Amino acid sequence: MFSKKGRLLLLVVLFLILSVYNLMPDEPVIAPPGQPPEAGEMRVHFIDVGQGDSILVELPGGEYMLIDGGTRKAGSLVRDYIKAFGIERLDYVVATHPHEDHIGGLIEVLEAIPYDNIYMPRVAHTSKTFETMVETVTDKGKRFKRARAGVVITEGEGLKVDILAPVGDGYDNLNNYSAVVKVEYRNVGVIFMGDAEALSEREIDGTRAKAQVLKVGHHGSRSSTSLEFLEKVSPIYAVISCGEGNDYGHPHPETLKALEDAGINILRTDLSGTIVLTTDGNRIVFTSDY
Repeated sequence: MFSKKGRLLLLVVLFLILSVYNLMPDEPVIAPPGQPPEAGEMRVHFIDVGQGDSILVELPGGEYMLIDGGTRKAGSLVRDYIKAFGIERLDYVVATHPHEDHIGGLIEVLEAIPYDNIYMPRVAHTSKTFETMVETVTDKGKRFKRARAGVVITEGEGLKVDILAPVGDGYDNLNNYSAVVKVEYRNVGVIFMGDAEALSEREIDGTRAKAQVLKVGHHGSRSSTSLEFLEKVSPIYAVISCGEGNDYGHPHPETLKALEDAGINILRTDLSGTIVLTTDGNRIVFTSDY
């Protein structure tokens, strides 16, 4: 009935559900594809865009946030994924940094789907993709809001979405300009690292770094996810967004070992496809292949 890969995915999902059930009482209700989350729930979609990042967050108050859009080739996939959930407008868009595998797909998304606020670090890039993305925003009369540590994107009852990095300026590596976003809903925190590397990790305020779920920086590269940072965050789950058989060897063995040695459950889009987290602010459940 199921292929070998299908059976493996099913076992992973069952294991995660049982693990969460043991940690947190009472199973939450998981909304089926194409339907909004149940009242009081938040849903996070780690969209499988291959070698890149794109995360759709359905906030509990009915607002929507998109963090990155994958590569230029992934733009139509991300656009169609968002529309499949009946989402007609994005409240917040975050372009973590100017690399093509993060902002390329945003071009098509921003041309097709209205949005209210867009955040990006104050750093430029000479690529055609970056120039086109900026033109796509400014041609619609929009202005970028600066993404930097201390910026609160939104907050409400039991909810806070804020930016933890970049803390400084003048980084030699463009990855360290990455906007690091934390979404905290009641007792559940999720941190999205973009491509932030060890330098940025060291600069992040430890008082805001605790989270149950970590979207691992730089696709699982050895340049990120330092032991010091893992101790600072103390996540239960780590999600890695990368492409199957990618040319970079992501995720690197050193990163996987660090996560495994820390007892952190690892989920990967190259193995499981799109990964969806649903939480009521206390319980966490993952599903895959949405």
